[in-house]
Amino acid sequence: MRVKRTHIVISEELAAEIDSLVGKRGRSAFLSEAAEHELSRRRQIEALKAAAGSWKDTDHPELKQGAAHWVGKIRQAGERRLKDATER
Repeated sequence: MRVKRTHIVISEELAAEIDSLVGKRGRSAFLSEAAEHELSRRRQIEALKAAAGSWKDTDHPELKQGAAHWVGKIRQAGERRLKDATER
């Protein structure tokens, strides 16, 4: 991966706290990782906003009682199949 040297300005207190965790030589890697994490989080938020309203209850009646109920039914069916298969 290519890297680009850049100049950022942060408070002395923030720099000291970062350095206490990762050391001065780890500062760039820490800030890069933190920035990547935040970018990923913000992209996910934007994707969720863009998808808002695309899920219609009429398209998924199996989830009318909630996703947890639906997952429970699927798990019970799997457990019944396993029980039937092992009792033979």
